[in-house]
Amino acid sequence: MDKIDWKRKLSSRKFWALIAALATSVMTAAGAGDNTVVQVTGVIGAVGACVAYMLAEGISDAANNKDE
Repeated sequence: MDKIDWKRKLSSRKFWALIAALATSVMTAAGAGDNTVVQVTGVIGAVGACVAYMLAEGISDAANNKDE
């Protein structure tokens, strides 16, 4: 198994977009008070951002493997 290239991962715009989306969603959920709708929307946004990141990385990795 190959080692993870952390330099490439940390320089990925997709990774930082994930961090920004996750932080925004968590802050929204944490400060929402009793408004359940806003809290649930924040959690869904966080999960959606994680899934989008995983899919984007998978597609990117698959495209890179085809070139080899």
